[in-house]
Parts: sequence; C-alpha cells; structure tokens
Amino acid sequence: MEQTDPRAWRRDPESANAGFSDLATSPFRIDRDRIAASPFFARLGGVTQVVSAGGAGLLHNRLTHSLKVAQVARAIAERINASSDSAELAAKLGGCDPDVAEAASLAHDLGHPPFGHLGEQTLDRIARHRFGLADGFEGNAQSFRIITTTDVRGPSASGLDLTTAVRAAVLKYPWARLHVPDPHPTSMPVQPRGAAEPADAPGTGASKFSAYSTELDDFTQARAPFDGRIEPWQQTVEASVMDTADDIAYAIHDLQDFHRIGVLQHAPVAAEFSGWVDHALDLAGLDDATLTAERRLPGRSLERLRRRMHAKDGWIVDDDAFTSAVARVRAELVDGLLATGFDGSIEAEQATAAFSSKWTARLVDGVQVVASPSARTGHLTLRPAQWHEVQVLKFVHRRFVLLRPELALHQRGQASLVTTLVDALDAWLLDRDEFYRLPRRLHDLVELAQSEFSALARTSPELLIGATGEPVTGADAVRGLARGRAVVDFVASLTDKQAVTLLDGLSGRASQPWSDSFVL
Repeated sequence: MEQTDPRAWRRDPESANAGFSDLATSPFRIDRDRIAASPFFARLGGVTQVVSAGGAGLLHNRLTHSLKVAQVARAIAERINASSDSAELAAKLGGCDPDVAEAASLAHDLGHPPFGHLGEQTLDRIARHRFGLADGFEGNAQSFRIITTTDVRGPSASGLDLTTAVRAAVLKYPWARLHVPDPHPTSMPVQPRGAAEPADAPGTGASKFSAYSTELDDFTQARAPFDGRIEPWQQTVEASVMDTADDIAYAIHDLQDFHRIGVLQHAPVAAEFSGWVDHALDLAGLDDATLTAERRLPGRSLERLRRRMHAKDGWIVDDDAFTSAVARVRAELVDGLLATGFDGSIEAEQATAAFSSKWTARLVDGVQVVASPSARTGHLTLRPAQWHEVQVLKFVHRRFVLLRPELALHQRGQASLVTTLVDALDAWLLDRDEFYRLPRRLHDLVELAQSEFSALARTSPELLIGATGEPVTGADAVRGLARGRAVVDFVASLTDKQAVTLLDGLSGRASQPWSDSFVL
C-alpha cells in the first residue's frame, strides 16, 4: 500500500523503514515488526493472564495469549479476503489487511498492568480517587498510550509511529471515557459493548474505552480515514477482527490452562450442565429472586446466563441456539476433554491440542462481515451458533475458575500490593530531598505527563477535568494530575515480579540494593 493512502499515514512518513529490513515492504508489516520489537511487548511474558504460572510454563501469560490472538486474527482476515463478497464489503467499510489485524492483535494487551484485570481495576480506582484523574486507568487506553506516546522505539522517540490503520485497529472501544465522540456512546439507547457506565460508579463515563484525553489527537487522526464509512462509535473491520480473535483465544485457551493444572474439574461442571439440560423448563419458570437464592444449585448458573443474554443481546440471542451450544460444549468439553483428566501423558497432550484446534477452526469458520450490525457488535461478528458457543465456553471459565474463593484470596493480596506500591512511589515523588534519586523512567514519565497536562490546560481546558467532573485549574492542580498519571504509567509498565521486587525494596525487605528482576 502506498504511503499516500491515508490508512498508511504516519507522523513521520519519511521514517517508514527506519531501522528495519528492506524486505519489509508493507507499511503494516513494518508496524507489526515495531510492536514485536518493543520492550513493552517483551514485558508481557511476565504479566499474568488470569493467575501466575509460577514459572512452570503451563499457563498462558499476556505474551503467549497475544501471539495466539494474532494467529487467530490473521486466519480470520485471510478468510474474509478469500471470499469476494466479504472482501468487497470489508473494503467499502475501510479495509481488512491481515498485517493490520495481526499487528493490532500483538498490541492489544500492551497496556495490561501487573496481575491482569485485578491490577487494572485497582489502578483505575487509585487513579480516580487518589489522583483525581477523570480518565482513571483502562488497559485498552493504556495500550493506545504506549503505541502513540510512552514507547520510544519510533523515530521521534514518541510512541512507535504506527500507521493510522493499525492505530485504529487497536481501538477496541473507539471512544474516550467521557465526551468523545459526541454524542457519546453512553447516551445511546442501545449502548455498544463496554460503553455502559459502571453500576457502582454512575456518572464516571464508559466502563471500557480506548483513549485518554492526552491521546485524543492521535485518536482523531487514526479514525479520520474511516469517516463516512463506519459510525463514529464503531470498530473498524480490522479492530473487529482483533476483538473477535481475542474472544476466541480467551474462550478456548484459558479453559485448556485450568484443565492442565487440575483446577477445572469434570464433576462440578458436569453437574451444572446436567442440571440445566434435565430441568430447563422448570428452571425457566423460576422467578429471578428464587434463581439468585438457589444459584449454587446445579443448572441455576446456566439459566442465569441465558437470561442475561436475553437482557443484553436480544439482537442475536436465541433459545434453540443456546440449547444447541450447551449440548455441544457439554459433549466436547465436559464429557470429552474434562472427563479424561490431564495426567501429562502424550494422550492427554494430544487431546488438549485436538480440542483447541477443533474449536479454533469451528469458531473462525463462523465469522461473517455484515453491513448493518447491531450497536452491540462490530461489522465482523460470529454467526449465531458460534456466538452462543463462545458465551457458553466463557461461562465455564468464569463460573468454575474466576469465581473460586482461592482466586479471590490471591487477588485481594495482589490489589493490596499494587495499592501499597503506588503509595510508596507517590511519597517518593513528594519527598523534595529524594526526588532527584527517582528511578530514571519514573522521572521521565513525570516530565512527559507534566508537558501533556500543561498543554491541555492551555489549548483544551475543557478536557482537563478531575474525577469529580469539575474543571482543573491552577499549576499545582495540573502538577497533581501529572504526578498521578506518571505513577500509574510507571506501575502499569512493570511485570508481576518487578512489582513485587520494587515493593520489597521500598519497604526495606530486599536483601540487596539491586536485582536482575528490576532495573532502576
């Protein structure tokens, strides 16, 4: 694709091949290589996907997850382009280049902080309540901030200088927390997935979003080539490819992980599925209060899932498709893979690999490009049968892994660690005698955030609001916001082990002044 194509625009088009082999002729393949070469990408090998693998290599981390998402995304994009009808529609909507989809998939988790989604929730709460940042913290917005601002591998030492197509494809939730675009998706009658305000924090903006106020210029530029092709709140086709691939990988690979380490047990999962299949009509007749009160009894959780799907996704949910999905997952996961257990044998490994391969092929085969999708999905979506199957697979993971008390205990400790680490770093920043001995990376992030927030105060003061919704004025208040964003950026850039090691050092528990697990 020529550099004159707006999808290939960069801040510095003359640097398109800077530092890369002449063999990389596609601007989008260059983007993919820049992302793969980034230290933020390498860092994902030390970041939790769900729980720490403890060095055993049996569980996915954010790096291996991203690689598999990229693999699935490329398969989806190539499938779309192999169909003349799908390829023609995708072109009208802005394009579907396999290199773009793959690059966005490699980048989609760059912003995930230590300890997975638990770390994300903790940093968001700290950013809003402690530092007064209306944007808070969001992993997708942090990924966009990394590729446009805080990474330094691009020629201008500000972001990676990626093409507009790849930047747009990283925007899984193409809106800011507040205000942009206008009207904001939170005000829509049917809100896009992720746009609803959190139930426990009304008035704080969208639950999920992909750009902070400091990156709105890059956001606007990335979306510009798609004006008139898709709605302002819709994903590009390539972003939908990445999003769908992420769902597929998550639905399959996390189940594999917890089967391998013996957490996902056959008996309780089988009881839940049998309880629903055998008593579906009776369960459908229960009122919501009774169903909630009896939620620990077999079959009740699947019935609650069915009702939630009706409440949120009436555009696609179908009881016959749900019943078929339950039957398929029961046969192939519950009475197939889980029934035999995992003992480390060649047979067990083959069974796990076959399960993954079969389900990945089936779900990729279910993708379709649609001209007028529901607000709840992208232009690329799954057909009804596969869509319901993904929901049931994800249900098994949530119900029998994420809701386990042992995991909650572990995560509460991690939340406490992140909170204590932020407190210690903030105290260091406020210590005038020790400020000049800050870690160099943290010092640089403070200067970056100070310049960003000062610029917003001068040029776009309407975007410079605190967590209370009131405008932020005065140099001290601006410095406070900058300090908060810098601390959050710094903690979010650590691996799990680095976060633990750094807190040990700051609390006096470290036995030596430096460690190979953390470089100041």
